Amino acid sequence: MTDKVIYRKEGRRSGYPLLCTGLLLLIGVSVFNLFWPKRTQIELENRRAAQFPDFRLEDLLDGSWQSDFSRWMQDQFLLRDQWINAQRATDEIAFQKVEEGGILLGKDRWMFTKLFTVPDSTLAQMNKNVEAVADFAANYPGKVTFLLAPSASAIYPEELPAGAPMIDENAMLDDIFARVGESAAVLDLRDTFTACKDEYLYFKTDHHWTPHGAYRAYEQFCALKGLTPFDTSAQQPVTVSGFQGTHYSATRLWNVEDDVITYYPLENPMTIYRITGEAQYEPQTTEPLINTDKFNTRDKYAAFLDGNNGYSVIEGNGTGSILVVKDSYANSFVPYLTQNYAKIGVVDFRNFKYGLDSTIEQEGYDEVLILYNFQTFIADTNLIYISRPSTLS
Repeated sequence: MTDKVIYRKEGRRSGYPLLCTGLLLLIGVSVFNLFWPKRTQIELENRRAAQFPDFRLEDLLDGSWQSDFSRWMQDQFLLRDQWINAQRATDEIAFQKVEEGGILLGKDRWMFTKLFTVPDSTLAQMNKNVEAVADFAANYPGKVTFLLAPSASAIYPEELPAGAPMIDENAMLDDIFARVGESAAVLDLRDTFTACKDEYLYFKTDHHWTPHGAYRAYEQFCALKGLTPFDTSAQQPVTVSGFQGTHYSATRLWNVEDDVITYYPLENPMTIYRITGEAQYEPQTTEPLINTDKFNTRDKYAAFLDGNNGYSVIEGNGTGSILVVKDSYANSFVPYLTQNYAKIGVVDFRNFKYGLDSTIEQEGYDEVLILYNFQTFIADTNLIYISRPSTLS
């Protein structure tokens, strides 16, 4: 009688050691992870790291403790950043991915914000913002300039991944400029930027323009206003290397080419105010308008104007006064204005929830510059404050 050979059972037996080894490895890594040094900040993602949750029976019963524990494990996992970097490199090299984390991986190590469609909600917000800016400017005839910076992808479309169906930003810009231009002076940078696109206008690893790109925009502003531009040849620039911006944080591009930040170390003082009410401000701190300590952090661009404060005032070297209403693109632009104005007010509606009429009247601003980049402008839910009427009698 022939013996019956059951290969399936042998296969199961041979799998037990492998299963046990894997289980022991998982337990070992988990135990080791418990004692691995924990961090409070995930700098690459510019956020606080989840901390071990306090145990409460009610949290365990409703499942919230388990969710918090899961987030803690994800943030504090052993060699977390290295694992993510390895996974992203595999995606790009092995699978030829051209998108990661909402960022398009372009040619020559360019990175662009993915914008294939504009949701109806964003279009509605854009129309509200256009109307708010136009209404505000109509109340200050001859005093308002509107500068809307184009996206890097609109200036360097040839660097996008092949076939990337980006929205028609140029058509949207044409429409915005036409509508706002009925009541404000508009500054369209597209021709200027296209003519000098071989220069270092935008960061490759970040969503901002460079200080040089900001300077080119500032030159056009001066030409429009009849001002003499800040003379860069009379200043000694300082270059900060090793900048990896928000696009890199989203993609972890394995062969990233670091950006550099070149700035001029101006000594003009800037006072940051705490906002206590409409047109009510208390001085919080006075410091240089470029906080060089932040060049030693991951978010190096935040050195300009020390980030996005609700209301601040800079002492300039020129005459007259200007109020700049802005997103973060203006942060590297505003320092150049110290050449032309004696007083430069800066408002960021992310941290300023009032209309501007009372501030303009109280502080005596001669003119207003509204400076945003296209992608922020169309989606910003705070800009509508600009046309909010004063509540002060």
